[in-house]
Amino acid sequence: MLKTIINRGWYPALITAIAVVGLIYEWPIEAVAPALIVILCIGLVVAAIRVKKNELELQSMRLTQLAGYFNRRFMGNSSLSIFSVIDSLFSVENPKVWDWARACGMSQRIFDTWSNNFTTRVESDLRSRRYTVFLHTHLNELWSINSHYYEFTEQFHEIADKFEVPPEIVGSYNRFVVEYNAFVQSFRDTITELRNVARTQIEAPSVKFARELPTVKGDSVSYTPEA
Repeated sequence: MLKTIINRGWYPALITAIAVVGLIYEWPIEAVAPALIVILCIGLVVAAIRVKKNELELQSMRLTQLAGYFNRRFMGNSSLSIFSVIDSLFSVENPKVWDWARACGMSQRIFDTWSNNFTTRVESDLRSRRYTVFLHTHLNELWSINSHYYEFTEQFHEIADKFEVPPEIVGSYNRFVVEYNAFVQSFRDTITELRNVARTQIEAPSVKFARELPTVKGDSVSYTPEA
């Protein structure tokens, strides 16, 4: 309680104290008013800086949570990883599809290492509480990781649309899309909120939604529309 008063209420308390002392000793208003105005301005500036810092801390924590969620849900051995869905294509009797899936398997190892290292760095940087220094770097890197990851969802969509893919694989992919698009929406919301407190060159619509596949050939492809 006392700490809160000191941190947030020092300038109203100081203004009140000076005003009371001024009344008691009958100081001229011309001498007291400028001092009170200066103290008020300083207090408001300090309060605004503190509010911005708290918002940066909040967005840094949210970005850290998003990075951790992305790494847990869509990388490694997760069944919701696009690489896990791609790996299931080896059940399709088509050497061209196998070659593409094999190439994606090599890319997965690079992505796993990149995402794991990024998540570790974000968590470590958050503990340093230097939010302004790291926030833009973290945002840009998560955007970059996700943008490259999104390309695999597009490539899979093209492969599945071109070749005959078993319904169970289509179902696995569509379940992935639902979860992935929920992450994309959260990422978009974070970018939008972050732009209110910090300068960033990243626009929310640049984080794209994955497209679902029709469950039956000939159906129209449904997808989440771009905002």
